[in-house]
Amino acid sequence: MDLRESDPESPKPAIVFFFGGGWSGGTPEQFESQARHFAKRGMIAITADYRVKSRHGVQVVECVKDAKAAIAWVRENAKRLGIDPDKIAASGGSAGGHLAACTGTITGLGSDERPNAMILFNPATTLAPIAGWQPSVGKADLSVERFGVEAEVISPAHHIGKHTPPTLILHGKEDTTVPYDSVVAFETVMKKAERPCKLVGYEGEGHAFFNERKREAHAKTLAEADSFLVDLGWIKK
Repeated sequence: MDLRESDPESPKPAIVFFFGGGWSGGTPEQFESQARHFAKRGMIAITADYRVKSRHGVQVVECVKDAKAAIAWVRENAKRLGIDPDKIAASGGSAGGHLAACTGTITGLGSDERPNAMILFNPATTLAPIAGWQPSVGKADLSVERFGVEAEVISPAHHIGKHTPPTLILHGKEDTTVPYDSVVAFETVMKKAERPCKLVGYEGEGHAFFNERKREAHAKTLAEADSFLVDLGWIKK
């Protein structure tokens, strides 16, 4: 498919991207290249906006509410947009990866419409101790003042269940912003809950390695995400 309008008579899988920026900044343009790729692959690709601290003065819990509302809106408007309501993926990087993960795990904080798959780039999935993992003291601000709630309330790893969809995580092993072992902990909990989860670690790569400016890594992560959706049967090989 090219970038023409969607066709309500021929519903297609959709993917919703949430940008990163520490819940404080960033813009939807961050995932424009990925969105264009999947649009060309026959999907309806959406880059979502949400409130952030620098522009709207909100705490992180409000970002989570916005992300959950976005997934609910896409499903509610699926027919009009030409979207298959049973094939909606949530995706994002860093803080946006956290928000995407929240939509597939956390109950409450708004609508409980969930995506049918998650593709997460360097996501902040684990914000409190779990599965033998402990956040590094002093490395991140995990305070109630910043989050608006206790960290565990909006920590995706703490809310994994039968409702959590198949998940792909693409993460740089040298990431010092969101430590690699934090997503290993998420993967451990997913496996314990018998939920499909594939973690792909990239040697020598740090945070935001998937962005378009890093062409090789960008291409590799796109290919991995593409393959994941092929395996789900959403798009053709």
